[in-house]
Amino acid sequence: MTKEQFSDIASSIPGKPGCYKYYDEHNELLYVGKAKNLRKRVSSYFNKTVDNLKTRKLVLLIHSIDFTVTDTERDAFLLENSLIKHHQPRFNIALKDDKTYPYIVIKNEPFPRVFLTRRLIRDGSEYLGPFTGVLQVRELLEMVKQSVPLRTCNLNLSAANIARGKYRVCLEYHLGNCKGPCEGLQTKDEYDNGLQHVRHILRGNTGEVVRHLKQEMAEHAAALEFEKAQILKHKIEWLQGYSSRSVVVNPRMQNADVGTIIDDGENYYVNYMMVAAGAIIHVKTIVAEKVLDEPEEDILSLVMDDMRNTFHSNAKEVIVPIEVDVAEPDVKVTVPKAGDKLKLLEMSRRNAEIFRDDIRKKKTLLLAEKTRDDYIAVLEELQDSLQLPDLPVHIECFDNSNFQGAFPVAAMVCFRDGQPSNKDYRHYHIKTVEGINDFASMSEVVYRRYKRLTDEKKQLPQLVIIDGGKGQLGAALESIEKLGLTGRMALVGLAKREESIFFPGDTDPIQLPFDSPAHLLVRRIRDEVHRFGITFHRQTRSKGTIKNELETIPGIGEKTATELLKEFRSVKNIKTLTERELTRVIGASKAAVVWQYFHQEGER
Repeated sequence: MTKEQFSDIASSIPGKPGCYKYYDEHNELLYVGKAKNLRKRVSSYFNKTVDNLKTRKLVLLIHSIDFTVTDTERDAFLLENSLIKHHQPRFNIALKDDKTYPYIVIKNEPFPRVFLTRRLIRDGSEYLGPFTGVLQVRELLEMVKQSVPLRTCNLNLSAANIARGKYRVCLEYHLGNCKGPCEGLQTKDEYDNGLQHVRHILRGNTGEVVRHLKQEMAEHAAALEFEKAQILKHKIEWLQGYSSRSVVVNPRMQNADVGTIIDDGENYYVNYMMVAAGAIIHVKTIVAEKVLDEPEEDILSLVMDDMRNTFHSNAKEVIVPIEVDVAEPDVKVTVPKAGDKLKLLEMSRRNAEIFRDDIRKKKTLLLAEKTRDDYIAVLEELQDSLQLPDLPVHIECFDNSNFQGAFPVAAMVCFRDGQPSNKDYRHYHIKTVEGINDFASMSEVVYRRYKRLTDEKKQLPQLVIIDGGKGQLGAALESIEKLGLTGRMALVGLAKREESIFFPGDTDPIQLPFDSPAHLLVRRIRDEVHRFGITFHRQTRSKGTIKNELETIPGIGEKTATELLKEFRSVKNIKTLTERELTRVIGASKAAVVWQYFHQEGER
């Protein structure tokens, strides 16, 4: 829609609060927005110079405009929120969060079970959550198990089945984890009382359960039932210990929702925290993709409303750094200047910053789309860390691959500009080495690789990584020296366990920072050569081009060799067996052949 076309309809747009909707020529909804004054807000798209490319594109696509007048700006916010969730217009912000959250379900059945689930089934069961992590759920369930005795079996504990004496108590009853409702040893009212404690625990209100258990412990102590009192004491200590591990802000603080927002130019990062009984029980950060440079307060309002719905929050206070609209009229919006609430905001912002930095780090670590400059920045860091004379734009990595009793193969992967160059990958059958000798095998493949490159006058890599210990590195260096290539490329070894990098002749290895982009690039190269080598090894064995050492024994075929390896795990173990032990698996005649092969002399 052009400015002239809009001027024809501008006078028909009311200057009142409400929502506006933009449609394209195919009547597809492009964008939904809210405004305190519809005419002024919509006119701003056409009467002002727009810097944002996406906004300019939106204006060009607009074919028609629809609007809905509301009584108040808050009503406009509610309507906008509803329309965005229902229609999901492509020019509105997109919240990147496709995670399936875990819940704890109290099953709709006699003597309900309590367990973890990710499926919400409308069968009348009660679902508590969602929770942001499955580890948190498992810890909560463990705390429930330690505090409240509930059944874990899936028996049908109907009144009729219990009356008929159909079931017997199991080990859980004797361990004290269940009170035996299956035999009628626990009434429904007693069980339901325990479920109420479970609800308190899962909602973060452990204080209510602790008070009840203390009262019960005092009653047992008064009745001189000290063993029962001691059991309750352990449960109280468990609950109090869990509470101390929670992030407690202030035990006197009321339930609240906390939110902060960070704008990095491309995305908004919104952190949400739920505070219950003075403790933070949920923390979640959402990425909101920027589309039309929406104001921060609009994004924060939308995400906070979405998170409150997701986590079923009924808190009557929202703590935020800027004034925002909220859906419920009785919810208080607080912008703190000092005290515990400001500390909460600072904690929330730190979480958002950590999440943002993690996203950036993943991009740097080759886990997301990025430019060539991003890759070069990682290589520059690697060059600086290893003090390399040249930028390692061409890196090659070697690894041997073998298993018990099998002739080895080797693999080489190539990275150019920090990215895999699959067309330059190479695999090798070892030709000059008898048996399994990792050092000699490494020497062979390194010699073959760089002999070929020099013969074909091709460019050598700036960095060569040998996956293995100092022995493999020394063997590779011998081949480099034999070819007269010393000093033409940097050669380093990569320790398998410590992931340390060492140069030939160095006593102390170099340990790159664990989470540095350079370190993780090296790890990625190592993982890639492992993958490539193992894949090649499997393919060649499936084609029969590699035989197990047992199959080289005259009269012993693949089936017999497989039976022996299946039973005794390795050729090394088989060499230590007596002929009688071999006979038990493959029969006397073949056992004699195998034993004779490995024992040219000696007693049977």
